[in-house]
Amino acid sequence: MSVRRIPYGFSMTLPAPRPWAYRWATDYRPEDFELLEMPAHRAVERLTENLYLLTDTFDADPFGTRRAAPSVKEKLVHLYPDRWSWTSTHLSGPARGSQFVYELFPLGGSRSWFRYSGAQVERSKGRPTPASIARRADILRGEDRRGWRNLARAMGREYRAASHPGQRTPESSGVPRSRGRVQARSSSSSTGS
Repeated sequence: MSVRRIPYGFSMTLPAPRPWAYRWATDYRPEDFELLEMPAHRAVERLTENLYLLTDTFDADPFGTRRAAPSVKEKLVHLYPDRWSWTSTHLSGPARGSQFVYELFPLGGSRSWFRYSGAQVERSKGRPTPASIARRADILRGEDRRGWRNLARAMGREYRAASHPGQRTPESSGVPRSRGRVQARSSSSSTGS
């Protein structure tokens, strides 16, 4: 069995200013996968103010090399609020050793720029080729980009609802994810805002 390292990344605009987007994106919750629109479960353990242990359980892992295979992944997440970034390192599971970097940049107004980069580590039977690594990177990039588009939609709904309290819009007609989540964290969090 050989190991292959698959580097990939993408960037996109988020519909909230950088301080708000950072607090929202790093406020880990068990229901996070509902927003990603993925059938999975998350356990969140806050180890310190800027360190989390996430345990993600997939009945059918969309990132796995074997489609629809169940998996459990433990991830250690370090927050770097002074740099508007965070990292996620896979401690266990089929992608053990994988690491990803998340960064936010200001765009002005009510938007920010999000950059996702890193490398997935996978075990494979054959020797990896540049072509097989490129194909796998395209698949992983597509899955992660799709998840972040879903998160960006949810973030935008919550940001608009928080920016216009009392104004009922189609986006704010349901129960928002935050239930005060960003506002509550902003008064006690050291995210650099």
